[in-house]
Amino acid sequence: MRALAGVALTTLLSGCASLAPPLLRPVDQAAADFAQRERAQALGLAEGDCAAPGWAMAGRVALSNGRQGGSGRIEWAQGAGGTHLQLSAPVTRQSWVLDVAADGAATLQGVADAPLRDGDAARLLRETTGWDIPVSALGCWLRAVAADAGRFGPAQTDYAADLLPRRIEQGDWTIDYADWQPDPFSRLPMPARIEARRGSNRVRLVIDRWGLE
Repeated sequence: MRALAGVALTTLLSGCASLAPPLLRPVDQAAADFAQRERAQALGLAEGDCAAPGWAMAGRVALSNGRQGGSGRIEWAQGAGGTHLQLSAPVTRQSWVLDVAADGAATLQGVADAPLRDGDAARLLRETTGWDIPVSALGCWLRAVAADAGRFGPAQTDYAADLLPRRIEQGDWTIDYADWQPDPFSRLPMPARIEARRGSNRVRLVIDRWGLE
């Protein structure tokens, strides 16, 4: 992953550029909150359990931490409480794989001295690669639903005129959403562009494919 981390910021995918500020229009907050609860229920996320249910996505990702940046392909899959995350840089042909078990135990492959293990996936990635990736919460945030408030703190969700989330703020992270499209299987609306940021840390994604149960 150090090879991926070493890619210059100028090579970040143009498709992963920062989202432009949306044109804000009046929103019926009560209607938006109701629609979001219904959507979270349909996704199996009504309780904020980011490891449930099974789902997958694939796309492009750009990472930066204020000092270095990199970009590549991302594949994310969850099932039976576990998470499988693979990042790869086609140009350098470098990749790493993170597997997180249902009990939170994380294993990282594709780095020096692999496999590396830790009980905290985010800490393992941060200490090994330099990237701050909120793995535990991303299972919810990628699907535009707030994570469990008891674990990640209270969340503020702002909506667009179509009553879909345009921003979630939680745990010092701000996550913006744009270009919603229906998942081909469930037909639920899912974001095609996502940007998560905290301080100088950025995770930008362009989703090419969703797969929801």
